[in-house]
Order: sequence, then structure tokens, then C-alpha cells
Amino acid sequence: MLPDIDSLALFVKAAELRSLTRAAESSHMGLAAASRRISLLEHRLKCSLFERSPKGVELTPAGATLLVHAKAMLLQLNQMQADMDDHGAGRRGQLRVWANTSTMTEFVPGDLARFAKLNPDVLLILEERWSAQIVAALLAGEADVGIIVEGVATDGLEVFPYRTDRLAVIVPQDHPLASNEAVDFVDVLDYDLIALESGSSMMRLLAEQAVHLEKGLRLRVQVRGFEVVCRVVQSGLGVGLLPYQAASVMSQSMGLTVRPLTDEWAVRQMLTCIKKDRPRSISLTRLLEVLTNAKASADLGNV
Repeated sequence: MLPDIDSLALFVKAAELRSLTRAAESSHMGLAAASRRISLLEHRLKCSLFERSPKGVELTPAGATLLVHAKAMLLQLNQMQADMDDHGAGRRGQLRVWANTSTMTEFVPGDLARFAKLNPDVLLILEERWSAQIVAALLAGEADVGIIVEGVATDGLEVFPYRTDRLAVIVPQDHPLASNEAVDFVDVLDYDLIALESGSSMMRLLAEQAVHLEKGLRLRVQVRGFEVVCRVVQSGLGVGLLPYQAASVMSQSMGLTVRPLTDEWAVRQMLTCIKKDRPRSISLTRLLEVLTNAKASADLGNV
């Protein structure tokens, strides 16, 4: 006989809280009833799940294995309930879209808003992640559609061109680089840099190109968000590197100057991805049509 869901939920709480007493309180049941549930669960699985002591409970190796499966199962059940709630509310489905920071800042919100207007019965769940994380989520079935920057391994995925952007340097208005209409990357490397975290695809690209030029990246500050890059540049700690369009919008109110990089590699291709052989619902097909046919508001490659 398979374990019941309530017992698995109680087990997960006890494992996370390291206390059966607190897990029982959190589940609004008595300690005796909670202890009996765990004992029955251990009996059904024919193994001990907890090491018990006056200080609480600790997982046995079997308990640690069960915890992984139980949490995944409960997550799936919660997702199932959410899906059913959507149907009950009149929505025919939902799509989980994960997009990288560059596309989230520049293009994705407008494109998804256009899709939502044409498909009001489809719930869109949007998350921002690095490109590598998005690929992993698609392969694991945690996301339906991913939008990434070219350069990440996409084995097991179908990919479609989305949009392009061009990298740019952000500097104070009185900075020497501000007098140029465009800037070579090799000249940027003479200054302290404000850039994104190392996990971003943009940072991997910049590091590769610096190696080709036989120069080092003088990283002064690394941050997570685009706006934070601009704020740190504004403080005078260094020059920033971001996609041109996003930097242009954010820098306007900060008194900063944005200059595109002239290097050919600075033009990046964005990709829409789904898992190979994934069944395509009507709503997924419509979303892919919107994203693959998206027309860039500006041709950044000719900036």
C-alpha cells in the first residue's frame, strides 16, 4: 500500500523542523496522532525514517531519500491543485515562462502582455533566471518555455530565434569614453568594471573576449540587477557593461552616457526554447508564434 499524502506532508514538516512536536502543532494535530502517523509510515515503508532524541529528530539515510521524493510529490500535487483551480475559475490552462535578465528587462514583458491580451484564458507564470538555470528547468519539466541568450548548451531542446541585443558601456557624462559614438571593448578593459554576477551568460562572454585580447577584466563590483549596475556607475566606482537598450532606458534619469560596443561579438542572439518532443497545446503553440514572430522595437545590431 502506498503512503497517504497527509502522512508524507507531516513527515516533510518534521524533517524540516527537526521536531515531531512542532510538526504536529503546525499540522493542527496532537503529538500522539502525529507519532502514530509516522510509525505507520515507517511500517509501510519497512524502514526507520528518523533518529529520535530529547533534542528532536534527525533523518536516517532512508529518511533523507524519502524526503527528496516526498517534497517532489507534494510540489506536483500543489501544482495539480493550482491547475484545477484555474480550470474552475474559467482559465483553460497555464504556461510557465522562464526568461533571462536581459530579455526580462528589454522585451519579454511587452511580448507576454500582447499574448495575454489575445489569450485572456491562459495564466502566465513568469520567472527571471540565468540562461543555464532556464535550460535545466526546461529539461526537468519545471518550465514550459524558456528565453535565453545564445551560447548556453541547448541539447535536448528545440530553439527558435527570438530577438537580438548589443552590449554597451555605461559611463558618467564626463568620462573619457563618453566622447566616442561607439567604443571598442579593448578600450573598456583599461578601466575598473561594474558588471553582473559571474553566473550570467554576459559575464562569461566578456571574460572569453578579454582572454582573446590577452587582457584581464578589472572587476571592481559584481551585482545581480541591471539598475544596480547603473547606480554603482553613477557613484563613480567604475564603468558598467549592460545590453544597450536596457542601459539606455535606465541611464536617462541618472545622468549617465551609454555607448554601444563596436565588436561583432557584442551583438547577441536571444532564443526561445522548449523541451524536444514536448506535446504542444493550443496555448503553447500560440505563445511560440508570438515569441518567434516578435519584431524588435529597435535593430540594436545597427546602433
